[in-house]
Amino acid sequence: MDCKEIEKMIPAFLEDGLDTEDLHDFIAHIEKCRECKEELSIQFLVSEGMIRLETGNVFDLQNELAARIENAEHTLKVRENMKWLLYMLEGLVAVLLITLIAMLILL
Repeated sequence: MDCKEIEKMIPAFLEDGLDTEDLHDFIAHIEKCRECKEELSIQFLVSEGMIRLETGNVFDLQNELAARIENAEHTLKVRENMKWLLYMLEGLVAVLLITLIAMLILL
């Protein structure tokens, strides 16, 4: 993915709205591209900063953004593990169905 595509994904990332594949591509790009990470920081500051200013709360941009990225990486790992678990369960169901059909045929 190029920088323009990643920049378009920033609002969805901040709202936790990226699917697994897009989240993977987004994180991989952000880790390598300083310009896109800076744009992410700016958009995060604007969106979160406005909310915090309205409520009177202060925040640490760098730590909160780093925590959000870390959380997204964790979410991505969980999603990928769940995908593999689903594949394994589908395979198990297929084996069970084949076994059941074979048993019915032999009876």
